[in-house]
Amino acid sequence: MTAVLFDFSGTLFRVESTASWLRAVLRRTGLAMTEAELARAAAALEAAGALPGGAAPVGLPADLAGLWAVRDKSAELHRAAYTGLSRRVPLPDPGLHDALYERHMSPAAWSPYPDAAEVLRTLRERGIGIGVVSNIGWDLRPVFREHGFDAYVDAYVLSYEHGVQKPDPRLFSAACEELGADPRQVLMVGDSRAADGGAAALGCRVHFVDHLPVAQRPDALLPVLELVG
Repeated sequence: MTAVLFDFSGTLFRVESTASWLRAVLRRTGLAMTEAELARAAAALEAAGALPGGAAPVGLPADLAGLWAVRDKSAELHRAAYTGLSRRVPLPDPGLHDALYERHMSPAAWSPYPDAAEVLRTLRERGIGIGVVSNIGWDLRPVFREHGFDAYVDAYVLSYEHGVQKPDPRLFSAACEELGADPRQVLMVGDSRAADGGAAALGCRVHFVDHLPVAQRPDALLPVLELVG
């Protein structure tokens, strides 16, 4: 293998819990909810699938289904899809829905998996090209910079910047081209078989990890070092 492509959310990083997400925004805006109210609202937001990078919607509203299917093709579609889901949940102030969306884009909302730094650093030391290929509607580069990972990444290929979302092979192809790598010598690492599995169409090898909380997944990325050889 000459290069490894990584997904972002659920692979290298994990977003905060829905309760932490809501609590941070309430603190920043100066609005208050009782603990019981916060717990109920957080559970409703999670069921709605309103936190990008969090749980998928339990039931997708029919009027948002079309938008949801293409949400990662542009920043505007991404914001509309997730704030549309959020607005299904009553909150103390309507402005909280946009504030919640803004919060999820902040580096503070994301934590790296415990083994991510070691894996990226080791790949870099071995001279392996590293790319990040993500279905996303915003610039995740500040997250990598804040956590000290940016120095390891050679290419960022983000769906909203290309107008193409995984599993479309064109997104993986763009990453391979940026890295100057033959897809047949590239490993794609991700948590979604439906999305990340699209790399196989180019001849890439694909390795999956589970989208779990950071504390529950301490070393799932380490096998990547053996797969690359």
